[in-house]
Amino acid sequence: MLPQSLWDFILGYNAWLRSAFFPVLFSLSVYLTFCLPFVVLDLLSPRLAWIRTFKIQQKSHVSWTMMWSCLAHSLYNHVVFLFPLTVLHWFWRPATFMPEAPGTLRLIWDVVACLLLFDFQYFIWHLLHHKVPWLYRTFHKVHHKHTSTFALTTEYSGAWETLSLGFFAGVNPLLLGCHPLTEMLFYVLNIWLSVEDHSGYDLPWSTHRLVPFGLYGGAPHHDLHHLKFKSNYAPYFTHWDRVFGTLHKHSD
Repeated sequence: MLPQSLWDFILGYNAWLRSAFFPVLFSLSVYLTFCLPFVVLDLLSPRLAWIRTFKIQQKSHVSWTMMWSCLAHSLYNHVVFLFPLTVLHWFWRPATFMPEAPGTLRLIWDVVACLLLFDFQYFIWHLLHHKVPWLYRTFHKVHHKHTSTFALTTEYSGAWETLSLGFFAGVNPLLLGCHPLTEMLFYVLNIWLSVEDHSGYDLPWSTHRLVPFGLYGGAPHHDLHHLKFKSNYAPYFTHWDRVFGTLHKHSD
């Protein structure tokens, strides 16, 4: 079975998995790896017109200064805030890894459940931080510095926002009793979707084009939130914005 083979491969790095450094290095390396293709597109787009046809806000331009500012901010949050907390968590709850992997269907079910739960949590958190002026001004305004998003703006946020969303992502697999492999795959998927949301590109293979009936908003959905501020609060799916009447489309 594929999950078992993958899990056996991962367990081969048992020493790394048990290290206090692993969680931060894992999340940061995955994040930067996913950002890299979009960084390349941003650097090439001023020279190649066909790349600009996929940009959601085609007149926007991403400079080296903007990229470095976001990258430095993200590294600061990881070093100053995330790393100490993950070390404390490592002492409090040492990692344990069972040899058996979950079945394929259970793995998929649990990853989707974690993603849907995170989507709901973030929607409520996000809505409150826009509807309550003090919350927006004090915590969330930093993330809205850029009205035209690019990949490295994904983690351009204050410590409170970084820790809050990290807490949601970290606690959901525990609440749902997920296998460590499921937890890792959920982290990877969540980071990818978040980077894609902020990429500023609507590519032919973008996730929202693969999910039918407009159930998934993707990059156009979230880019419009940064442009309009008062709509599209859910990070990924569109159902909560539909329910609360906060869904806005480009054609609206």
